[in-house]
Amino acid sequence: MNITFVDIIDYLGTFAFALSGIRLASAKKFDWFGAFIVGMATAVGGGTLRDVMLGQSPFWMTRWIYFAITGFALLLFVFLRKQINRVSNTIFLFDTIGLGLFTVVGIQKTLDAGFPLWTANIMGMFTGAAGGVIRDILINEVPLIFRRDIYALACFAGGLFFSWGVLEGLPLEACTIGCAMAVIIIRLLAVMFHWQLPILHSSDDEDPYGEENKQK
Repeated sequence: MNITFVDIIDYLGTFAFALSGIRLASAKKFDWFGAFIVGMATAVGGGTLRDVMLGQSPFWMTRWIYFAITGFALLLFVFLRKQINRVSNTIFLFDTIGLGLFTVVGIQKTLDAGFPLWTANIMGMFTGAAGGVIRDILINEVPLIFRRDIYALACFAGGLFFSWGVLEGLPLEACTIGCAMAVIIIRLLAVMFHWQLPILHSSDDEDPYGEENKQK
């Protein structure tokens, strides 16, 4: 089996996202199987959405290695749980790394499928952000993407860097590494300096369904 540079990034992103999902499942007192499901959904959720939108079969259905990576992440957490939990912001770090790596994978796989660069940027954003959304829904938390955090926007910014690199004729490896680093750095800076998007308020700050609920 030939392993490409994009495959390596894909596997690293799978591990990072799976571990972030497993860590959160542990905090919610899930059992081992439940933690595996959350980790797997986190790791492959964004890519599955991407493939479905591109009219392709989900990538993990023909490659067992994604199950193996998630299983390895689960075993690693079981045996090194105390050490991992001692590290502050463990979830945030692994989630941020996975976000950057999966954005690159989504862009590259979309381009390989013959779609234009602007479509690749959107699919990169979906690939990076959707897994975290699915994870948060499974553990009954409000997804990060809906909490004013710079999350999906970081993916989009990384995609813009990738597009700029391609248009400038930079080597593909430089574009991919630069894109991942841009996503990670923007996400880190956003949390460090509390960068947030403004809240969209209604004109009267009332529940838009208030009148309907009263009638019921």
